[in-house]
Amino acid sequence: GALIALLHPANTFSLPFCQGNALDQFFCEIPQILKLSCSTSYLREAWLLVLSVCLVFVCFVFMVMSYVQIFRAVLRIPSQQGRHKAFATCLPHLAVVSLFLSTSFFAYLKPSSISSPPLDLVVAVLYSVVPPAVNPFIYSLRNQELKVAL
Repeated sequence: GALIALLHPANTFSLPFCQGNALDQFFCEIPQILKLSCSTSYLREAWLLVLSVCLVFVCFVFMVMSYVQIFRAVLRIPSQQGRHKAFATCLPHLAVVSLFLSTSFFAYLKPSSISSPPLDLVVAVLYSVVPPAVNPFIYSLRNQELKVAL
């Protein structure tokens, strides 16, 4: 993850830009920055994106395999209350991760024919702002005092 996080900005900002410096985003997202490049060397960045997608896919496969093992272990818990408590812990995390992955996959892998600045902005907010904002709320719902307050 750290290697990819270093390679993308270094490669992206080594490109020449000639189409202005205004983005239709609220942060410097790599696909949006590549639209400003006037060089054909953006193919290096495209290969880095492909490498990143492959690495994310491998991580996703390991995560799915981990959740399958977790669910198998939870289903072996003899008490109904124990299974319910274990699922109540795992499912919110799985929901947030699914939201993050599905929206980021859509943002980076959607065809350019359906790309529009408002859609790109909404998708970017969905994968960059919503999961970190929702995470504390979801995990705090396990706190009994907070449930009573709501």
